[in-house]
Amino acid sequence: QVQFTESGGGLVQAGGSLKLSCSISARNSNIYVMGWFRQRPGKEREFVAGINLPAGIELYTDSVKGRFTISRDKTKRSAYLQMNRLKPEDTDVYVCAAGKYWRGYLTTKLDDYHYWGQGTQVTVSS
Repeated sequence: QVQFTESGGGLVQAGGSLKLSCSISARNSNIYVMGWFRQRPGKEREFVAGINLPAGIELYTDSVKGRFTISRDKTKRSAYLQMNRLKPEDTDVYVCAAGKYWRGYLTTKLDDYHYWGQGTQVTVSS
């Protein structure tokens, strides 16, 4: 019912940039929030950035503030993550996620995101 198309990952040197894209096909499903989590192998997925589709409200984890910018095209159910000044510690699989509820504020909690993409690899070399 809900399908993700993710792209934009790759290999870059420290200080470089990537732009991730995520589009959702979700017939008969409400999507109010989209965002990215990093996989963190061996650990719980960790929130990176999220955006409310109708209003464009944004939320970022502290480690990416000032470097990453999330945006959306609500008519296309698409979100974009511009990643600048990348660091080796940013290396991970970045997983696009979507939520079907809106409580008036964005959340970083895993269980508030109900649909998950396959993820795309981001690798930053020293």
